[in-house]
Amino acid sequence: MTRLFKTSPHNCSYLNDRQAETLFIDPDATITPEMYEVLNLQGFRRSGSHFYRPDCTGCNECQSLRVLVNEYQPARRHRRMLKKADPVVRWQVTPVHYEEAYWQLYERYINERHRNGDMFPPAKEDFYRFLLQRSEFGFLLEARLEDELLLVAAVDQFSQGLSAVYTFFDPDHSDLSPGTLAILQLWRACKELKLPYLYLGYWLSSVPNMRYKADFQPAEIYQDDRWQRLIR
Repeated sequence: MTRLFKTSPHNCSYLNDRQAETLFIDPDATITPEMYEVLNLQGFRRSGSHFYRPDCTGCNECQSLRVLVNEYQPARRHRRMLKKADPVVRWQVTPVHYEEAYWQLYERYINERHRNGDMFPPAKEDFYRFLLQRSEFGFLLEARLEDELLLVAAVDQFSQGLSAVYTFFDPDHSDLSPGTLAILQLWRACKELKLPYLYLGYWLSSVPNMRYKADFQPAEIYQDDRWQRLIR
């Protein structure tokens, strides 16, 4: 039986007035792709070689969200984004590996977009541990403008869906909405692979920079130990 560990209360990364607690799978446990899929269905996420889920006393704000791929249709503004990007953006799926260009893009992204976050200042060792370990679980999705690297998304793949682990992009091209483009391209990939779910990580309805995830509806959230339709 796999052991679980729970952290002591610590400052919440999303809500300044809350204390957070996190449930971790035993780091020494052997996690197979099949077991990871079971954990994913129970609201766990992966960060490098660690598998975790918020488990905060008196708070249930963090909820896993998954898009219902076959029911979702891009909203008008999403269609405008695709119309603008499709003629100039080239997509490529590649195995998980290290490239210096990936690190340089990640470093710029964190320095310019997330200076107040947990990953600042960026460190190459942390970058590798966070996004390039456990490569058997998924792949990298690249987008390029001609030969210029626009974004990289780390993606995990399950028998019933794709999971967006983390996306970083060139801040100079924010006009293309790279983060949203990555989600739209993963939705397309799910459609092509006939996968019914696209997992977008944790969603907090009260956090402004998380609200974009609920734009991809119909969707479900993992709440009260089951997946249920998100009603807004």
